[in-house]
Amino acid sequence: MPVYILLSTLTEHGVQCIVDQPSCLRQISLDIENLGVKVLEQYATLGQYDFVHVIDAPDNESVARVSVELIARGNIKPLSLPTISINDFISRMSMDRQP
Repeated sequence: MPVYILLSTLTEHGVQCIVDQPSCLRQISLDIENLGVKVLEQYATLGQYDFVHVIDAPDNESVARVSVELIARGNIKPLSLPTISINDFISRMSMDRQP
């Protein structure tokens, strides 16, 4: 399945959730998986985004559904990014350069 990156920032509601019960962060991954997507990794980050989820999803539509569901819950605002493996990227770049 394709791999996607979800970058997310906390809403005010999300910050309060973490202050009240830090373990609620684990629930985000469970919520994502309950939507039919596998969470490969979850990281807290410093900077523009608060969290990174690396997910395995069947298609773009599944990731769009995850994003909308997470937004609707009010704790985070995600940004979804599809990925291309480096090997696939190099192969594609090499194919396009051949005469």
